[in-house]
This record gives sequence, C-alpha cells and structure tokens, in this order.
Amino acid sequence: MLSGSSRANRWWWDGNADDYQVEHGEFLRDTGFVWCPEGVDEADAHLLGEVRGRRVLEIGCGAAQCARWLVTQGARVAAFDISHRQLRHAQRIDLDTGLRVPVVQADAESLPFADDAFDLACSAFGALPFVADPLAVFREVRRVLRPGGRFVFSVSHPIRWAFPDDPGPRGLTSDRSYFDRSPYEEQDESGTVTYVEHHRTLGDWVSLLVASGLTVAGLLEPEWPEGHERVWGGWSPLRGRHLPGTAIFSCANT
Repeated sequence: MLSGSSRANRWWWDGNADDYQVEHGEFLRDTGFVWCPEGVDEADAHLLGEVRGRRVLEIGCGAAQCARWLVTQGARVAAFDISHRQLRHAQRIDLDTGLRVPVVQADAESLPFADDAFDLACSAFGALPFVADPLAVFREVRRVLRPGGRFVFSVSHPIRWAFPDDPGPRGLTSDRSYFDRSPYEEQDESGTVTYVEHHRTLGDWVSLLVASGLTVAGLLEPEWPEGHERVWGGWSPLRGRHLPGTAIFSCANT
C-alpha cells in the first residue's frame, strides 16, 4: 500500500511530467546521465565506475534518460518510477532513439526485484526527496544489490532547506531553521495533499544509510561551474557561487 507521500507525488508527477520534460528535457538529454542542476555528467565523473556488463538499477528514473545512457555504455539496465506518465515519456524517447530501457511502475519503498539482482544502483534526484521512509528505500536497495555492490544517489543539498527556493538575491538569506524537519506540502482546495517533499539534514542521511547496513564511501558537493548560466528552480549561478545545491552520496553494500 502506498504511503500518503507516495500517493501525492504519484499524482503530482503524473500531472506535471509533460511540463517537466518540456522544460528540462534538453538539459537532461534523451540519452545522458546528468546528476544534478550543476551539470555533473556521469560520462566525466565516473561515480558508478565501470558499468559495461554490469546489472544496473535506476531508482526514480523519470523518462529514463540516465538508464538509456547506461545502455549505450554496455550495462544491463532496469529502471522504475512511481509515475506512469513519466514512464510514457520513457517509451516515447525509446521510440525516438531506437534504444530500449526495460521500465516498471513501482514505489521505491517496496522494490519488485529479487535479492542480489544488481551490481549497481543509482538515482539522480529520483524518489528519495519524496518518500516518507528513506530507511525502507535504503534497505530495499541493499536487498537487491549483491554484496560489494555500489549505490550512488543525488538529492538537494540539505542546507538549501534553510533558504527560500528562489534563484535571486532573496534566496541568499536564511528564513527557517536547518533543523526544522517539517515536510514541504502542497494541498488542493479540499485540503488533500498533492505534493510532498521531505527534509533530512546531512547527519540524517548518513545515519539512515548506516542504519540500513550500507557504507558511505564518498560525498560530493558539486561547485557551480564557470560559464553555466542555466537556472533550474532555486538553482542558479548566483546561489551556486555561495551555497551547495546538491549532495551526491556514494555507498557500498559491504
């Protein structure tokens, strides 16, 4: 059974997938692995290591751009998303590119995959900011990863929570406590929650990973690159010069 957060976010992404792909599709590329709005590209960063011949799971794949790039690198890929509409975009891009990514609709808190099924798992802003129980997700990831497997995921940097989600000067002044873990929610006119995003501090993320049995092997806080002028929501060159916008965790299933 889906949690309240999962139900709300499935509804939201089904309703906003079209606009999202129109706005961000060119930056993400139909066949590209972009970790974050700062533009960290897996082709250059190699955070997953060697992928050729490896069994890889993409978590919260959206239109499966990252998974599709992995296919071009010789990986054996499966991907899932909670949003049916996002997966329809994945099918559309498959037809356009001639590349096929096996996708399934699923909730990250309960993965429909066998134990030890994958060598690698990855998630570029997929699922984890939106789930009510990230520990359940991490335990599921550990279950489907073989011993020694690697898991890499990106999320909004926790420090952003203390600042307005504004790409301009207003976004440089903190207006709430970093330690306030109240989720951000949107509701419709009837009071039904239609969107939820959860905040965890940096310490929360590390503690959750340790509790799941995963080992934190690295943490990347990308700097805003020179010449990169694209604004994505609250991410911008102005804010990026002062505040980290993304945290990328590398983990091992030891």
